[in-house]
Amino acid sequence: MFRDMTTLFQNAGAFRRTVDELVSHYDGRQFDKIVGIEARGFVMGGLMAYQMNAGFVPIRKADKLPYETRTQAYRKEYGTDFLELHIDGVNAGDRILLVDDLIATGGTAEAAISLIRAGGAVVEDACFIVDLPDLGGADLVRGLGCKLVALTQFDGV
Repeated sequence: MFRDMTTLFQNAGAFRRTVDELVSHYDGRQFDKIVGIEARGFVMGGLMAYQMNAGFVPIRKADKLPYETRTQAYRKEYGTDFLELHIDGVNAGDRILLVDDLIATGGTAEAAISLIRAGGAVVEDACFIVDLPDLGGADLVRGLGCKLVALTQFDGV
């Protein structure tokens, strides 16, 4: 079953509350940059970066960014895909909050964390609107040393 966030984003009150709820988990904490994974991670991450007074950096699918990039392969259900991050998107020692809409198997998040760490930055936390715990992605991300927040979860696949 596909979990779609666009209807949530269409409702102004629900959208605002979702962003506010995610931001509230980080009260009193400072991140240098919020990194959002294409595409719904851009929506949430940009708003969170604004509210948290942090920079915003996109991670995109291959060949979408206009500058020199680092590339990381990751496994999908039916093959391999690639994510990219500008080489100057994160700097050594930057404290990073990774954002996406949903965590399922964790392959995309794992690839994003690898890209960020390759730039010398520290991924301290990752947040999502939805966790699909039966697919194991949240556990994978925690196993990579990241604290994880998800606002809700749906059991089953």
